[in-house]
Amino acid sequence: MADPRIAVLGAGANGASIGADLTAAGLDPLLIEQWPAHVEKMRVDGLRILSPDGDLHVRPRVIHLCEVAELTERFDVVLMLMKAYDSRWAAHLIEPYLAPGGLMAGVQNGMTARVVEEVVGADRTIGTVIECSATMDEPGIVHRHTGVSRSWYAVGALPGGPTERAAEIGELLGHSGTVAYMDDIESAKWMKLVSNCTLLVTSAILGLPMLDALHTPGYRDVMVAAGNEALAVGQALGHRVLPIFGLEPHEVADPATVVDTMTDKLFAGFVVPGATTTVLQDWRKGRHSEVDDLNGHVAAEGRRRGIRTPVNDVVVELAHRIEQGGLEPDPSLLKPMLDGVRT
Repeated sequence: MADPRIAVLGAGANGASIGADLTAAGLDPLLIEQWPAHVEKMRVDGLRILSPDGDLHVRPRVIHLCEVAELTERFDVVLMLMKAYDSRWAAHLIEPYLAPGGLMAGVQNGMTARVVEEVVGADRTIGTVIECSATMDEPGIVHRHTGVSRSWYAVGALPGGPTERAAEIGELLGHSGTVAYMDDIESAKWMKLVSNCTLLVTSAILGLPMLDALHTPGYRDVMVAAGNEALAVGQALGHRVLPIFGLEPHEVADPATVVDTMTDKLFAGFVVPGATTTVLQDWRKGRHSEVDDLNGHVAAEGRRRGIRTPVNDVVVELAHRIEQGGLEPDPSLLKPMLDGVRT
């Protein structure tokens, strides 16, 4: 696609990182963001990405979410990096500004591809998986833990979608990391959900960075049990066990060991010392998390299918209590999660 008109909907840590990479590549994405201070900081001082690959300072075009109604242009590509729970309303918000032949990709955690499809249509939807670690504690500055060389994306059309156009999204994301093309993107997204269920909420419940949680005795048992429950639910839903994060097919050939293998790959390639999950970052900012789109989604689908998910059930319960102010994240909360493993 020559000089595509691009919108990045959601310019938090990951969205800003991708937007900065596209800008540095000579493209002209419009970043659409809902944090007023972040928008103003980018307008005045530009956007800084601090990364192991080197620091990047760009001046992208940026508007506040409330300014979308003032847009007159149509976009060839919309990359949506909103929270999973914001996907539907955000997709409806931007749909009038997606060109008739445009493409929209939810570059998000959770099973959001079908939500995008329901809003913009199958012919304009491309599914994606993202593995990129970044934090943003102050406006205009992103600390990206996995630079371009260590970030990973998967891209693919949904059944009946524009398979031949997946490369248009892949080429853009290729400026921000390694891209794999998947013929079953929903299964790939479920595999990422499996990985997310092991780590994102569970380590946040302990209030620890990811590597610190991993080195806490007993924590890996929780991770693997939560992931195995998610894997079983996914298989019951018809999702295939696929290699992600650059794994080879033979490395996920045995369902009994796939969660262990993915966990090892994740920590070896994508987790750096001191990095916390998006869930813990949200809680520290007083926001609710994506738990209901991650472990909660697995638990809900498990109930519908008659599959027990005791670890994910406990994770969701603890997360809700933290978000309601009844608990604080703490390593002592490992015990009830381990009790779920033993249930």
